Amino acid sequence: MTATHPDHEPENGQTLLWHEGDMPYSTAFGDHFYCQTDGRLECGHVFLTGNGLPERWQAGGAFRIGELGFGTGLNACETWRQWKATRPESGHLHFVSFELYPMAANDLDRALSRWPELDAERQALVPAWDAALSTAGPETGKSVEIDLDAATRLTVICGEALPGVTASPLIFDAWYLDGFAPSRNGAMWSPELMQAVFDHTRPGGRFATYAAAGFVRRNLATAGFSVERRKGFAGKREMLCGVRN
Repeated sequence: MTATHPDHEPENGQTLLWHEGDMPYSTAFGDHFYCQTDGRLECGHVFLTGNGLPERWQAGGAFRIGELGFGTGLNACETWRQWKATRPESGHLHFVSFELYPMAANDLDRALSRWPELDAERQALVPAWDAALSTAGPETGKSVEIDLDAATRLTVICGEALPGVTASPLIFDAWYLDGFAPSRNGAMWSPELMQAVFDHTRPGGRFATYAAAGFVRRNLATAGFSVERRKGFAGKREMLCGVRN
């Protein structure tokens, strides 16, 4: 695998390298932003199917997804793509992500260009993201707010996840737990953060994650979730999902 040096040094503390031309790699956490096999298909397998989507949003009305780690916006774009194809007439989706290092728009564009299936979503998101991020700024606690369409809203809350989730007044129907690997970013899987996620999940709400480390499972169960192991994506033995009963 080859790596290229970044064209710029971001001021937010995270430097990106690009492996094989289009695979973003965080030097802050020593990890890739998504599965090297196919991050878009992994999103569908882990986060949508693991949360019972799109079936669960078919009831109509408001549906809110929380995400730990916006990254390249891949999960948001794939979710939006599937939402547009399956949403009920009365449905409204609010996708809320908590992100320590918001990525520059040109980096989002480069990362998402890997998937022609997401061209429409990428071409809509990138200029809106650029405008919204420049207005909000990447300061802790600032929110990037984008109306993706009349039935879809994106909110990205900048800063550490734990205070962001704890301070949020929102309650979520589904969670995408997508921080960097637990071995490289333990704070994103801490007992305190998993408890905050549980506390901000409505009864019957769900979570899903690619992670299957024992301490992650225990932290989620201790918080109050009923945790289930499922087959992971692309040869990964296990993933986790669960429900707040």
